[in-house]
Amino acid sequence: MTGFQVVEHKGVLVGEAFYRVADAHAHIFPGKIAEKATRSIGDFYGIPMAEVGLPHRLVEQGEKIGVTKYLVCSTATTPGQVETINNFIHEKCGKYPQFVGLATLHPDYPRIEEEIGRIGELGLRGVKLHPDFQKFPIDDERMMPVYKLLAEKKLPVLFHTGDDRYDFSHPKRLYNVLQKVPGLTAIAAHFGGYRQWDESAEWLANTNAYMDTSSTLFALEKGKALEMLGRCGVERFFFGTDYPMWDHEKELGRFLALGLSEEENRAILYDNFARLFLGEGN
Repeated sequence: MTGFQVVEHKGVLVGEAFYRVADAHAHIFPGKIAEKATRSIGDFYGIPMAEVGLPHRLVEQGEKIGVTKYLVCSTATTPGQVETINNFIHEKCGKYPQFVGLATLHPDYPRIEEEIGRIGELGLRGVKLHPDFQKFPIDDERMMPVYKLLAEKKLPVLFHTGDDRYDFSHPKRLYNVLQKVPGLTAIAAHFGGYRQWDESAEWLANTNAYMDTSSTLFALEKGKALEMLGRCGVERFFFGTDYPMWDHEKELGRFLALGLSEEENRAILYDNFARLFLGEGN
């Protein structure tokens, strides 16, 4: 693994290069369900989980690589969970100033427009959707008014994208959404398509979608990862761990092993995230 040295509360030194770090994809859960929720995710993907999705454990692990900001979220698998989860994320963002919170929505939630208004009042900075968990196609016509409203409110949407076992989150479906709602700020997780990286390159490379590095670098061959970065542009990528699925130190090591330039590392590890979510560098 590429060596690095943490600069406490500031970032990380890699050789002589200093980088600030944002983890742009992390999941947290309330203490009473954290172990069960973490185990359920691991069972769904058949991957042993590195950690437990507790907020304080996320911070402890992130500090090992100098993370200063975390994009945190959780997914409502039923309509009745929407408000509870959004309240939880809001509460934890108040407790941990390094957290930037994403809300959840569900296609069957009966008061989506009202909840989108409340998301703004809670200070949450966007929405996370997981079509495979929530069992709806990304381009479901029911969701088009929702995406349009989110675009109007300038609330980005982090989509779980891709899984060769399902069709709900196929990269082409996100492409369809972006054709119909071009003003939507979309983040296609997992290099735009977990285990569907060729499809991501085919459908999303020439769109305005952002992508993150989470749950990808453990499996995607280095040459293909570099090809994707070249086709899509490093300015459209965020570093993310998919915590609690992966270990922060290993994920940073995998990212640094790509051998990108200091400027490219700086963009992906922090600057792109800071520009979109923190208003820095605009």
